[in-house]
Amino acid sequence: MQYGKVEISGVNTNDLRVLSESEKLELLKRARCGDKAAREELIKGNLRLVLSVLQHFTGRGDSPDDLFQVGVVGLIKAIDNFDPSFMVKFSSYAHPMIAGEVRRYLRDFQPIRVSRSLRDLAYRSMLAREKLTEKLCREPTAAEIAQETGEERCDIVTALESVSEPVSLYEPVYSDAGDTLYVLDQIRDVCDDKTWLDELSVKETIAALPPREKRILYLRFFKGATQMEVAKAIGISQAQVSRIEKGALDKIKAQF
Repeated sequence: MQYGKVEISGVNTNDLRVLSESEKLELLKRARCGDKAAREELIKGNLRLVLSVLQHFTGRGDSPDDLFQVGVVGLIKAIDNFDPSFMVKFSSYAHPMIAGEVRRYLRDFQPIRVSRSLRDLAYRSMLAREKLTEKLCREPTAAEIAQETGEERCDIVTALESVSEPVSLYEPVYSDAGDTLYVLDQIRDVCDDKTWLDELSVKETIAALPPREKRILYLRFFKGATQMEVAKAIGISQAQVSRIEKGALDKIKAQF
């Protein structure tokens, strides 16, 4: 986010004003007395502060507009709670409040929602893992972490996986001379071979069916027609369609 070149949430950063400390204090005093115009000017005059805080949260794939709006909420909370008698600069007070609001948002609105109890277990599991790593001089197993925390192994695995960042299937994991290996390339269905053979057998069985049986199956299961619609299209009764369909399906099932 480079100032002067970014438009975020409809705000052109080139137009953002920077307030002096004396202006901030004056506006804060007026805002504390209920001056809404002063409060609004104070918010606008500190939007660059929000942008500077957001620079620490870039590169995570989150929407800049969403983070900016959350940061502004933190700024407003800082304005409403700041007391000039604190004897600190407003920016020093507001910075951690803005960052805290953004962290809370990132924690509570992950792409995959995780319950608080599961997050708590994940946190305890990570602490136990660090402790065991130091003690054993190696990465502990899930069973060892479970024993340390007194929880079930499956619960430990679930908790630790729940707080892991989602990974794109197209995330590169290896590249050599322009030949890139992606996460997708490392995923394989153990039933791939059987599924492929089953599909081939079904196609061969259908191909061997009489033309009328193939047409009925095509209309019923590829076009989604009802038995009555198929009967009308072929020129036979619905009962005949039902009988022929059942016979064709029985032939297919007999191959498996």
